[in-house]
Amino acid sequence: MNRGVMTLPQLNIYRHDRGRRALITLAGEIGPATTPQVRTALERCLSDGITTIDVDLTTVGRCDSSGPGAFLDASAARRRGPRVPAAAPPVPADRTAPHGQRLRSSAPVRAPGEM
Repeated sequence: MNRGVMTLPQLNIYRHDRGRRALITLAGEIGPATTPQVRTALERCLSDGITTIDVDLTTVGRCDSSGPGAFLDASAARRRGPRVPAAAPPVPADRTAPHGQRLRSSAPVRAPGEM
């Protein structure tokens, strides 16, 4: 037993580009300690000229309220910028998805006021 030792959540980020489209696969936990990694990965896609970012969240075990903010920030980065569709929506705030559960969605995340 490790008394006084706190482990940080782990998040692995994988990126696969195909032309001007990127697939970002996230595996692990999204929370205050790992959300900056998500933001950085999305910002790099935008700075590399990627126009569509697909985000696969099927292997995310936990996502707190800071996670969706990273996706909204990326979507709002350009008024007519890239769409950021989620291949699987994040699990509800502070809830853990049962192991092996597969969540599916394909709705684009857009900033308020975007059509």
